[in-house]
Amino acid sequence: MTPNPRANHCFGFEQDFVGNWRCIPLCVRRKLDLIGLKLKLNHWLAMSQAQRQDLVDWDDQPTALAGMAEHCRNLTRSMVDGEAKPLPPARGSALGGEQWQQLNELERFALCKLARPGHDHHNLEAAFSELLG
Repeated sequence: MTPNPRANHCFGFEQDFVGNWRCIPLCVRRKLDLIGLKLKLNHWLAMSQAQRQDLVDWDDQPTALAGMAEHCRNLTRSMVDGEAKPLPPARGSALGGEQWQQLNELERFALCKLARPGHDHHNLEAAFSELLG
């Protein structure tokens, strides 16, 4: 299987924090969901800029993701908030609709993540516009 060339892609609606990584970008959140790991924003902010960039650039193939899980647990183990906690891994599913099918997996993930109950939805409209407009 070839690496996903968009494993480290950041969307236009995320540009206000790309570069300084003051928020966890969706490409990293997707990887965390796939490995079943809850990385708190405090964990993310306690990491160095280089450590954050490494997670953005991390490959999203299954063997690489297993390494990312261990890497994150090691990074967070001594942090004030403690080690990153396990979560049930996310399971993706394709839904009907021609427009939905034309989106790549990362784009579908972004829309699902932004639309989840309890999520701050302020980027949802911009995401719909960017991805479906």
